[in-house]
Amino acid sequence: MINASLRNIAIIAHVDHGKTTLVDQMLKQGGVFRANQQVEERVMDSNDLERERGITILAKNTSVKYGNYKINVVDTPGHADFGGEVERVLKMVNGVLLIVDAFEGPMPQTRFVLSKALELDLKVIVVINKIDRPDARLNEIGDEVLELLLELDATSEQLDSPIVYCSGRQGSASLSPNEKGTDLVPLFETIVRYIDPPAGAEGPLQMLVSSVDYSDYVGRIAIGRIERGSIRLNQQAVICDYYGNRPPQKVKISAIFQFEGLARVQVDKASAGDVVCVSGVEGVTIGDTVCDADAPEPLPFVKISEPSVEMTFAVNDSPFAGKEGKFVTSRHLRDRLYKETLKDVALRVSDTMSSDAFKVCGRGEMHLSILIENMRRDGYEFQVSMPRVLYKEVGGKRHEPVDRLVVDVPEASVGVVMNKMGVRKGELIHMNPHGDRMRMEFKIPARGLFGYKSGFLTDTKGEGIINSVFLGYEEYKGDIERRATGSLVAHESGDAAPYGLFYAQERGDLFIVPGVPVYEGMVVGENPKGGDVVVNVCKRKHLTNMRASGSDDALRLSPPRLMSLEEALEFIADDEYIEVTPKSIRIRKIVLNAGMRAKNRAGTVSRV
Repeated sequence: MINASLRNIAIIAHVDHGKTTLVDQMLKQGGVFRANQQVEERVMDSNDLERERGITILAKNTSVKYGNYKINVVDTPGHADFGGEVERVLKMVNGVLLIVDAFEGPMPQTRFVLSKALELDLKVIVVINKIDRPDARLNEIGDEVLELLLELDATSEQLDSPIVYCSGRQGSASLSPNEKGTDLVPLFETIVRYIDPPAGAEGPLQMLVSSVDYSDYVGRIAIGRIERGSIRLNQQAVICDYYGNRPPQKVKISAIFQFEGLARVQVDKASAGDVVCVSGVEGVTIGDTVCDADAPEPLPFVKISEPSVEMTFAVNDSPFAGKEGKFVTSRHLRDRLYKETLKDVALRVSDTMSSDAFKVCGRGEMHLSILIENMRRDGYEFQVSMPRVLYKEVGGKRHEPVDRLVVDVPEASVGVVMNKMGVRKGELIHMNPHGDRMRMEFKIPARGLFGYKSGFLTDTKGEGIINSVFLGYEEYKGDIERRATGSLVAHESGDAAPYGLFYAQERGDLFIVPGVPVYEGMVVGENPKGGDVVVNVCKRKHLTNMRASGSDDALRLSPPRLMSLEEALEFIADDEYIEVTPKSIRIRKIVLNAGMRAKNRAGTVSRV
């Protein structure tokens, strides 16, 4: 059973290579919007965080019309930390559009997502995007993509993948690097001609669930492709787990939706090959199969790469606990974290010996920082530990996660970056000049990248580009000093005063401004000389009736370094927490009392 008028494709690429912008133009030229309709840019990035950061975090489904054809499109994340989103949605499609920047070429995440597509034997259309860049390298990029396909052991058919040259911003495409094109018709034609229509077998229903949504009105919504048979409204079905971790569960299909543009349209029936949303399936999780009640035959699900970074999420116990958050108890925190695992297949949550703390494992610092940011915006108040890598025992030896790191820097910054990589146990694999810039590829322990992003931007004067992707596990590389600097720690509770801050800033860089409430053990700055220093930022000048020339001039305070969540995650040491509330990001010592800290960690160095 083949639906000849349907095509299912996913758009995959490295971060910031223009996937979402290209989908915008496909929607506009596919008739999804009215001619006079005002549409904001990157319409598929519907999440507030996605729009603020300019990255895609969650995979999105949509569809466009081209002639008599319907093309279901999945826009996927480009950042390596959200690779779990990419891996699972590839099971819904028959082919992929591999977007490659016309100047940068294949990058670490390009390799990762392409390897996953090749493993599933999907057809690939190479789209060289941003051809209107003045520094575009159109002919060289095609050769680099071919080399990547060879490295990944692509089949002869995949090596002959067609190449389309696009400008996502201008909405144009052509089949030749020497032609500009006027619209996306060449791209649509290539999709229709080269990507196979979905083929489904006749027989009892089989629908593999690749994504799960949630609605306050209908509960969980299963999203996936029908692999066999058809699904009908009010049909009796069974939710099955291929690996037998849960017993089959009987359900009744209460609603079926298909994607029409950006909307979900309710239908009474859908057939094999269709990508649908189904409600009435409470209890369904990603990887389950919705089967006919009389033939429960589950399908295997793609193995999702394991997490490599963990953090502790704990109930806030600082002196300011409960003042700014709506959800502050361990029950609130536990329910929210476990609910997140229903939608995020790359996330792992487990209880600890303490009822107030939970271990959360993810793909990387950004993966977990997005979770933290979403939770604080939802009104949660909690505290998190320093990120730590997950080790494995292999043959009696400790192994650690290793990343493939690619940096693109000005030639003047090569020396300092090489030096920093050496300190962090990085191993140079490849070095290639691009004009007046140098692209270097390293193999580096994942823990070696903790806290480096800010330093990298400083070392390259803001002109460097840094990207990494998980490579695998290798034998432990030795100790790496995480932080050479120390913290300035508040001596007492109260409001920060200009007089106290003026004398505290002589010890290092401050993180707060006058008037900010502080408590004993709160980190208020950084000590560049190493080691923690207790400072009294609440100290005020004692007033007397004596005045002296010049002594009462206004105190000059240096501008503070206000920490974002990501900067705080890079900064904290293993004896510190980040206190996260809807209104504030504070760094604090786990042990607030200075005397107790001195007993607990005298003479130790923060290491990862």
